[in-house]
Amino acid sequence: MVVSVALWSVVATPGEPSVISPPSDIRITNIALGDQLADESGRTTVKLIYRRPGADEEESDDEEEEDEEKENDNSDLSTTVLCSLTPGKIEHSIVDVVLNEDEEYLIEVVGKNTVYLTGNYIDQNPFDQDPYGDDEDDMSDEEDYDLQEVSSDVEIDPDELDIPSDDEGRFEEIHDEDEAPKPEAKADKKRPRESDTMETDEQEAKLSKAQQKKQKKLKAANGEAVPTGTPDKAEKAEEKKGKQEKKEKKAEKEKPKGEVKTLQGGVKVVDHKTGSGAQAKVGDMVSMRYIGKLENGKIFDQNTKGKPFKFRLGKGEVIKGWDVGIVGMQPGGERTLTIPAPMAYGKKAQAGIPANSTLVFDVKLISIN
Repeated sequence: MVVSVALWSVVATPGEPSVISPPSDIRITNIALGDQLADESGRTTVKLIYRRPGADEEESDDEEEEDEEKENDNSDLSTTVLCSLTPGKIEHSIVDVVLNEDEEYLIEVVGKNTVYLTGNYIDQNPFDQDPYGDDEDDMSDEEDYDLQEVSSDVEIDPDELDIPSDDEGRFEEIHDEDEAPKPEAKADKKRPRESDTMETDEQEAKLSKAQQKKQKKLKAANGEAVPTGTPDKAEKAEEKKGKQEKKEKKAEKEKPKGEVKTLQGGVKVVDHKTGSGAQAKVGDMVSMRYIGKLENGKIFDQNTKGKPFKFRLGKGEVIKGWDVGIVGMQPGGERTLTIPAPMAYGKKAQAGIPANSTLVFDVKLISIN
């Protein structure tokens, strides 16, 4: 992702070519006439002279002997016109030109008026910092991964959340292992009273047939009877687990599954939600939310709050997989992009991204400008 770091500007005057050797990558965005004009009707042309790629390759010993003869030969230089300005008609021009770090460039003005070039220092690989000005420096994957703003196709049933009640955990039964066993009480030789016997018979009579049947079936592994009354904790846990599994299966079935489409370069897209309005096309300025992950689910970059990420679609400002995968989306739409390494960063490793990595992005189109 390309991020503007600081403001850059230079004044170019006629007859005095300006040599530029930027310490960092520069993007020129605007060229304008000044407030004072030397020629109020004449046209002023701004030229850029640069060295062609590959012209600085190492030469052999034989070629080095010919360097002195070709000191004044500028055959490895190229000249292009950035814009032409005329007072009263065209007094400024918007451009998009990137000057690479440590390269030498020459700005030449043909005409009588002074021109002002403005742009930004840019960082094209800002994965080791937060480029959107959020206050939090250390962003936790769990705390800031808010899918409510990115994807709305998953609903969580409150019954599935394991939230302890207010009374749970207040009381804890403590068993003292070192406590000496109490001596068994001596058998009471006294005959029970008739009233006690009658009360026991009445309690047994009050049990329903179903409870009596259940009481016969409840036996522990050693064959001893298990006392009836409240349901066993193991049964409760098993019943709760079964309900939870049914709800998970139901939610999985109800979750919409988009059709997988394969685009240019092997980029795969799945639409989870269709937006409304015009479809994004090449040349549009789009505002995006996104979460970037590796195939193992590890998040390496995201924009889920604050200022949305903006870029011009199809102009090479982002990786090729984005220029291909965002086309056709509508505002409010949500999509998953699976981008193979050749359409991402290829063999070049990035901060948090190993070389030859397939990247997965959950994206949401906020608006088209």
